[in-house]
Amino acid sequence: MSKSFDMELFLASALTGARTTRIRHLRQAKVIQVAISNRWHRDNPWTWQRKHLDWFLKQHMNQRSDSTRYYYLLTIHLLTLRLGQSWRFHY
Repeated sequence: MSKSFDMELFLASALTGARTTRIRHLRQAKVIQVAISNRWHRDNPWTWQRKHLDWFLKQHMNQRSDSTRYYYLLTIHLLTLRLGQSWRFHY
């Protein structure tokens, strides 16, 4: 049995600020992880490509409000910082 990826440990170095903000980013990162895992069977962020996060914002979040998409965009920005990528998303 494989151990599930620990998103909290992955984002620990990138998370700063208020406790509620850190909790929100962790919750949203786990939602992103589950969505990408269900679609492409990649639960480890180290295996993600730009297209996976782009799909999440364009397809998975298309029925959400602008403010919700904005908060997920902030979480995706943290994920890309942690991955060491310079990907930019504008939605």
